[in-house]
Amino acid sequence: MPIAVDIDVMLAKRKMSVGELAERVGITPANLAVLKNGRAKAVRFSTLAALCEVLECQPGDLLRWETEEPADPTAGPASGSTAGPASGPTADSTMA
Repeated sequence: MPIAVDIDVMLAKRKMSVGELAERVGITPANLAVLKNGRAKAVRFSTLAALCEVLECQPGDLLRWETEEPADPTAGPASGSTAGPASGPTADSTMA
């Protein structure tokens, strides 16, 4: 995914645990893990604002854009690719 999430970097700088951040932001630790690990499809601005307030940072400290490496046309399908939508929780339904 071209958007990388650096919540773990800010947690380390602030010497804060995932559980403490989740509690202070008002989301579950599981939903924070989805976001932190880059598995979220979206994040609400209210959640992003709460993260920034608690971590005393700017949105750009938490999110950054990365270029995607072009696929090697001679390599065939990427390993681990699946057909259909990804399974698991989505940020639309789980991020408060």
